[in-house]
Amino acid sequence: MSVWAVLAAAGSGERLGADRPKAFVRLGEQPLLAESLARLDASDWVDAIVVAAPPGWEEPAILLAEELGCGKVSACVTGGATRADSVRLGVAEVPADAAVVLVHDAARPLLDDAVVERVVTALGEGWDGAVPTLPIPDTVKRVDGEQVLETLRRDELRVVQTPQAFVADILRKALSGSDWTDCSAAVEAAGGRVRIVDGDPRLAKVTDAADLDRVAALL
Repeated sequence: MSVWAVLAAAGSGERLGADRPKAFVRLGEQPLLAESLARLDASDWVDAIVVAAPPGWEEPAILLAEELGCGKVSACVTGGATRADSVRLGVAEVPADAAVVLVHDAARPLLDDAVVERVVTALGEGWDGAVPTLPIPDTVKRVDGEQVLETLRRDELRVVQTPQAFVADILRKALSGSDWTDCSAAVEAAGGRVRIVDGDPRLAKVTDAADLDRVAALL
């Protein structure tokens, strides 16, 4: 079973206030992209990697992969205007005989290989997709403007992370639809069965400078 990873790294990172795309903001001694790239390359569960890089940053992404010795990087594509576009472009580079596509956000750099194992092995149990999740500790309410409409049951809610794994053919068909917030939403909308697995609190998403500092402290 061949597993191809698509690493979405084309975000602008405007909220970081940096002079470069998010993937190339420094995290410790390396660009943010380096962490996810090196961890996916080291995973025994991943056979090949496609990077969706920011427009104009394709060559630096390739040079970074070479510097890190990431021999599994098969292609680097120019990312699109949205994350959904970038994933579509990345998946288009995955060969037709691939069994599984793993989609991960470079903005979640602290990737533990145990999470990769959990989402990939779930597909062997007959699921179309698998996503890592965390429980929600706080009370959650649905609102309309300033009015509370209802209080939702926390045991029915989860925070979703990446990497997300999918049967390759099912993901390809699902991506032909409209834009979505994550790949799982596309597969769900197409009628696919998606399983949740345990996520990792360290897999925090870097959105602003405070997030970057918190993740850097965990390195």
